[in-house]
Amino acid sequence: MRTDHRDPLLRALGLLELQPRRVLIAVAAGVATLGSALALAALSAWLITRAWEMPPVLDLSVAVVAVRALGISRGVFRYLERLTTHDVALRGTTSARAQIYARLAAGNPAAAAGLRRGDLLARTGADVDAVGDVVVKALVPIAVSAVLAVSAVGILMFISVPAAMVLAIALAVSGILAPWLSARAARIAESDSSSAAVRFSASAVTALDHSAELRVAGRLDAAVSDAVSAEGDVVDATDRAAVPSAFAAAATPLAVGVSVLASLLIGIVLYGNTDMTPMALGILVLLPLSAFEGTAALPTAAVALTKARLASARIMAVLDRADEEIAEGDNAWPESDVLTVDGLCAGWTGGNVTAPLTFDVRPGARIALIGQSGSGKTTALMTMAGLLPPVSGTISVGGVPISEIEPKDLRRHIGFFAEDAHLFETSVLENLRVARGDLTPTAAATVLGDVGLGEWLAHLPDGLDTVLVGGMRAVSGGERRRLLLARAVVSPAQILLLDEPTEHMDAEAGAEVLRELLGRDGTLLAPHRTVVVVTHQLPEHTGADQVICVGKVSAENRLPSR
Repeated sequence: MRTDHRDPLLRALGLLELQPRRVLIAVAAGVATLGSALALAALSAWLITRAWEMPPVLDLSVAVVAVRALGISRGVFRYLERLTTHDVALRGTTSARAQIYARLAAGNPAAAAGLRRGDLLARTGADVDAVGDVVVKALVPIAVSAVLAVSAVGILMFISVPAAMVLAIALAVSGILAPWLSARAARIAESDSSSAAVRFSASAVTALDHSAELRVAGRLDAAVSDAVSAEGDVVDATDRAAVPSAFAAAATPLAVGVSVLASLLIGIVLYGNTDMTPMALGILVLLPLSAFEGTAALPTAAVALTKARLASARIMAVLDRADEEIAEGDNAWPESDVLTVDGLCAGWTGGNVTAPLTFDVRPGARIALIGQSGSGKTTALMTMAGLLPPVSGTISVGGVPISEIEPKDLRRHIGFFAEDAHLFETSVLENLRVARGDLTPTAAATVLGDVGLGEWLAHLPDGLDTVLVGGMRAVSGGERRRLLLARAVVSPAQILLLDEPTEHMDAEAGAEVLRELLGRDGTLLAPHRTVVVVTHQLPEHTGADQVICVGKVSAENRLPSR
């Protein structure tokens, strides 16, 4: 695969599919907003000094009306600017998510399967929002600030070149130095502080949850020391980030003060030595106050860019992995449905792997994979589904390696259902149709009754059309497991690979479900369908054809790839 060395933020912005016309409209609305403020400052300065000369009232009437118009237009244009920028950002994040979903669905399945629990949601949720924020908090404000700064300096050039130069330097301090300092503080906070906080959380939880074992082993003091050290690193990183952040906060007020005082001194000198009018002197002093309104948003823009760049790196890392070339098998699903696992060692790159596994999965088989937590049961199941490549050994169907089977055929016949599969914030029926799009309401109600959710369904306000507000948060842990089990049952796959289908159920209910899944006399699955269940709570008398214990070996002692 060809590596793309471009800035990840530029690549991620491409996912937003920004339309130049809409962006220009947003920038124009922002320029009109701050342009009204700038014109209002200049006109107000002229009006104040002109009124001091006590001219006829009619000489001021146009200026008075213009002041009111500019005050109103500033609010109107601000509203339009908010509408247009958020419209661009929301359209962009929708487009980005659609592209991410499409590329993950069509790409290497290991890209999504390799993420830890919640990481995929973070990348398609908060990370995409961070990239979308670039439009609202960075691109438009930077463009508006640049136009406003040039306009303010240009206006002062007609009155005093030295004052215009001072304003230009002050704007550079506020618009370049302050954002750079803010970005540096954000990088420290996002990288050093975040990693230290994660290390502190892990150390503290270990010390709290396993204090008895650690005390017996004589390692409790060391664990507590690790937590204290990590907490110190968090504090140090926060302090390091506070220094540039404080200077960034002080830069703009300092630049404003210097610019106004310099303009006042220059104006006093010019007023005494030239024919400068009082109105020009007022504009010279008051105009810089509004000129900094645009640059005041740039430190926030710099922080948004920094966060977006880090988020973009995470998003593009997943998409790059999804775009990796995978073996595109051209074999149809073999007539022999026997799935053969021969010497399989499953694991992640650089981590522990399972001990070799060898067994046959025949049509209609009922198999249980058991083992200690962390032994690699789920990893072995994902490898059997073709989501991960074997570290060593082979997986074949009718003598054909699954890597050589056409992906669509493989997905149609083998279904992997993860323990932490997602429940969407949509109706109960649509959550089941994730696995089978043509599922009828009658069939859905039947399968929900079969998995023990008949009474639950009867009490829902809208039945199958009830929206699960918040997804998994709308149901209990046991109800969630039964919904996911129902999704697996309605799927068209002939070989079901179920990861901990009874997790969060009480012991008696979980045992009943496992007996239904693994027993030949069970009614939950048709006799011709095959099921492989990962569990650590296997009850007695399940009727399983095979019970396979999964062990693990260290990364250093694993078998070489064949």
